[in-house]
Amino acid sequence: MTNITPIKVTIDSFQELVIKKSHKQLVILDISAEWCGPCKILESVLNSVIAEYNYDEFLLAKLEAEDENMKIAGQYSVRGFPTVIAFVRGKEVDRFHSAKEHDFVHDFIDRNLEGF
Repeated sequence: MTNITPIKVTIDSFQELVIKKSHKQLVILDISAEWCGPCKILESVLNSVIAEYNYDEFLLAKLEAEDENMKIAGQYSVRGFPTVIAFVRGKEVDRFHSAKEHDFVHDFIDRNLEGF
């Protein structure tokens, strides 16, 4: 089993790595900020959860909410960090914000994998 590796996304690669790829597989986008305490907590939870999946089950994309990347956060009406958005076929299908427990994140991923 090969684990999922998070990929970094910027405003320049967002269309290719999130929108286009979501037509082939579920894309989970983690929008976070370097200075954000709950973001660091969620990052370790996400890393723990994704270790339970194969690399080809879904894509985990990470967007650092700074500079030009803030335009993506604004486009999706992100009100706080971290915000995690699920994309299927180019559209947002689900989201949550703030740090969550392992089981919550696992259920979020499973629920959205079913929708693909």
